[in-house]
Amino acid sequence: MEPIPGPPGWPLIGNLLDIELENTPQSFTVLAKEWGQIYKLYLGGTVRIFINSHELVDDVCSRKEFGKHIMGSIAALSKVLPDGLFTVDTAQETWGQGRRILNPAFTPSSIKNMFDEMLDITSQLALKWARHGPECPIDVSDDFTRLTLDTIALTAMDTRFNSFYHDDLHPFVQHFGGIFAEIQRRSNRPAWYTWMQWKANRQFDENSDFIRNFCADILTRRRRLESNESIDRKDVFTAMLHRRDPVTGKQLEDSVIIDNMITFLFAGHDTTAGLLSFLVYHLIKNPDAYAKVQEEIDRVLKGGVMTIDHLNALPYIKACLLEALRLEPPAQVFTVTPLINDAAPVIIGKRYAVYRGQTIVIFIPALHRDPAVFGDDADKFRPERMSEENFKKLPKHAFKPFGNSPRSCIGSDFAMQEAMVAAAVLFQKFDFSLVDPNYELQYQPRLQRRALNFFIKARLRPGVKVLSLHRDFFVPASKGAESE
Repeated sequence: MEPIPGPPGWPLIGNLLDIELENTPQSFTVLAKEWGQIYKLYLGGTVRIFINSHELVDDVCSRKEFGKHIMGSIAALSKVLPDGLFTVDTAQETWGQGRRILNPAFTPSSIKNMFDEMLDITSQLALKWARHGPECPIDVSDDFTRLTLDTIALTAMDTRFNSFYHDDLHPFVQHFGGIFAEIQRRSNRPAWYTWMQWKANRQFDENSDFIRNFCADILTRRRRLESNESIDRKDVFTAMLHRRDPVTGKQLEDSVIIDNMITFLFAGHDTTAGLLSFLVYHLIKNPDAYAKVQEEIDRVLKGGVMTIDHLNALPYIKACLLEALRLEPPAQVFTVTPLINDAAPVIIGKRYAVYRGQTIVIFIPALHRDPAVFGDDADKFRPERMSEENFKKLPKHAFKPFGNSPRSCIGSDFAMQEAMVAAAVLFQKFDFSLVDPNYELQYQPRLQRRALNFFIKARLRPGVKVLSLHRDFFVPASKGAESE
């Protein structure tokens, strides 16, 4: 057996000094380049083994000896969301109940029914950009956050946040952002040190109370509406309120519903907002790919209204989104641990021993840039590598932006449809450019990968008019002309 390499630690604090607590993913990137496909750190009193190559990830994800392990930021988040699908342990009854009850709400056919509402929210974003004019700097991360938060709220919960009608981001984003920033700080430091941060802990509790009370009010409102009128919706809320688990026969308790409301509002907006930001960046930086995107849109949509039937006719846009997910996976890690009861280790890669109680951290950005899978140009944006034909040829476990089965993201199809809708109609209506032509991608210091200081300009394409823009999202051109 070979020893697992890694930087030497210090007494009590281990490798805490090797990690930038405000930006742990950047630290993992630096360490991956220094130590290669595997290294270990001592953090929070435990050993964490980081793997960065497809060879080792494929070995770990293909074996029954390993199971999902909730740790670090996600473990800290579980104190806020004890029964959310993202944070609850697989062995707990509420995880199985929630997954089985909600799976039908996220089938492809169910998600197709959300298309019109996705288009509605996208039209609000387009109107904002058009009315601000072609020289107005656009904070891409903020506006895509508004888009994706409002989309998940409307499609899943029949609730309008109306984020495009306010200067500040919705209070949910602000309070949850405060929670997650503190969670990141807590995840890599000793518990005794966190206990001493009284001011930060008080603010953390206040933020947690706000988001729970906010979602409890939405739940109360939905129940009141259902008692007073007939609501013919088949959304996620309907499933959580009324569907019974086919195995246990139970319905979800209110506390579990609230945990999953918060989970969907967070996970359902944050990752897709990041994906869309990175897509825009990489297309602006790659003019040939940008031109192919607009050519495909113009050929398929023919300047008219986008419909659900167009989604399958835009393969190049889908390839661009998958390539953006490969280079910039919003969710950057998932973790597993050996499911063994004895002292004998599990051997990975035929040469590294992993023992009971140790955690393996799969660092997705390094996995997605493994030259053994993606070639010597793995760091470059090349959508053709993710065409349908080439995507099918990828080795198993080489592409993991949505996590690992059975804990893979339940909303992956939702996210891809939402991103397809937004990308198609926004590139149909606008030409984009960087405010700073020399801007190079930077990342916000957070667990979920997001662009930092990324500003663009959006100029309406020739023939697209501000005054008719909203109508053109929903009314075919011939009917619009007749009404005029």
